[in-house]
Amino acid sequence: MTGYIIRRIVALFFVMVAVSVIVFFLMNAVPGGPFSLGERGYSPEALANLERKYGLDKPVAERYVNFFTSALRLDFGNSFAVAGNPPVTEVILRTWPITLQVGLYTIILSFGLGLLMGIIAAYNRNSWIDNLVTFTATLGITLPNFIIATFLLLIFGYQNGWGEPRNWIIPPLWQGGPAILSSDYFLPVITYALAPLALVARYTRASVTEALGADYVRTARSKGLSEQWIMFRHVLRNAMIPMITVLLPQIPNLLTGSLFIEVVFGIPGLGKFFVTSIFNRDYPMIMALVVLVAFFWGLTYLITDILYTVIDPRVRVAGRGSA
Repeated sequence: MTGYIIRRIVALFFVMVAVSVIVFFLMNAVPGGPFSLGERGYSPEALANLERKYGLDKPVAERYVNFFTSALRLDFGNSFAVAGNPPVTEVILRTWPITLQVGLYTIILSFGLGLLMGIIAAYNRNSWIDNLVTFTATLGITLPNFIIATFLLLIFGYQNGWGEPRNWIIPPLWQGGPAILSSDYFLPVITYALAPLALVARYTRASVTEALGADYVRTARSKGLSEQWIMFRHVLRNAMIPMITVLLPQIPNLLTGSLFIEVVFGIPGLGKFFVTSIFNRDYPMIMALVVLVAFFWGLTYLITDILYTVIDPRVRVAGRGSA
């Protein structure tokens, strides 16, 4: 297992390098730049000085080598678009904890409630409970975030005074308070959690339903085992593998933020930089976020493979030659 993890970590490093190479050269292949004359209105002399200051006048290959050597030290340069041109690492360290807090509460809500709903629906197949869970899951997946956010703001926000950006009941993270108790975080977490909650509920229902019809469950019931023991010892254990494959990849998206939700609810997190950095051609911010996302995706799949072996010992991750 240790050797497998080391190999996967090394492979993850090379994947991140490959992603950074592709994105860097594609980014620089687009006509114009962050200080283009037609976009910002700089004079030719000022434009040349800015490009010289930030090294944009050098060949693309040389610039990538400089980026790579600096990135190894977690130095991604200074942002071109954020006011004051602060270091990108400083911007991420300032805004990402806020996004992480929203994402973590979203994961707890969506995965916890989604698992419960899926299990209840599976145990009550073709009943009104099953139909209600299926309807709710379908609604959560099909409705876009902006419709859910607008509806929640209309019903719970503006009518009850929760929608004002600075109307804190308890201060949020950046003012020293816990996000989950802040009224202004309640609505964003609900909005953000509905889609993954619906996905978790649907896949949990399908996996648990399939497991409940297996021979080993009938055998366990014939032995007189309790339903609770059968559920936790047999059903969930065998139903988790397909659920992990589909559900864990949702986590990187939840931990890196949503532009729309953060803008609509006034959350000063990292999510808005994912899109605004592209429109502003903020090269250092783009590269830092790409590397961050690539790392999270690779780490998620590594954790997924490790969980396979924990849940089902029949799965082996040791060398293929020994299989």
